[in-house]
Amino acid sequence: MLLRLPGVYPPQEDTWLLAETLAAESLGPRSRVLDICAGTGALSLCAAAAGAGHVTAIDISRRALATTWINARLRRRPVHVVRGNLTTPVRGRRFDVIVSNPPYVPAREDVLPTRGIERAWDAGVDGRMLLDRICATAPALLAPSGVLLIAQSVLSGVEKTQSMLEEQGLSVEIAARAEIPFGRVLSARVALFEARGLIKRGQRTEEIVVIRAVS
Repeated sequence: MLLRLPGVYPPQEDTWLLAETLAAESLGPRSRVLDICAGTGALSLCAAAAGAGHVTAIDISRRALATTWINARLRRRPVHVVRGNLTTPVRGRRFDVIVSNPPYVPAREDVLPTRGIERAWDAGVDGRMLLDRICATAPALLAPSGVLLIAQSVLSGVEKTQSMLEEQGLSVEIAARAEIPFGRVLSARVALFEARGLIKRGQRTEEIVVIRAVS
């Protein structure tokens, strides 16, 4: 069980779907893994448990980083935590695997929250304010034959993620899928999603996918 400080979003089905995909990668003592939007550190710990010798966790939230640090220390896993905005703190470095479960829920406006738990899910009107930035910047951080794993909802445009990554020369596939019931956040936005045509009337589930891109 992971420790979680107040205000840090707990791992959900998308986290565990991504963790299963990450665990299937070939990781060893020399593997360099980057976890973007680390949250509780669940994915960083998964990478370390799978054998990765160098794991870096990035989050903009101080509480998230403290949570990741504590969880790593409790399990005696070597995870280096860095506070920053997505890939900015690690520009110029190279990683064998980059994993990210970023905020991707479509919101009412394009102003990202700067505090509060909403930072863990709100991602602008189309749900892509962070996804687009990750797709634009993460490929440059991949080592040769490096792997990028991203979890997102189909409500946030899977095809655009695929095309953005392919435009940068990556080979892209859907590595995993899961249909899950709406949680509290999406349930509160049913009317908004129906009005935008993102879901069918009466729909109460979303499909989560893990996109795997190889450099």
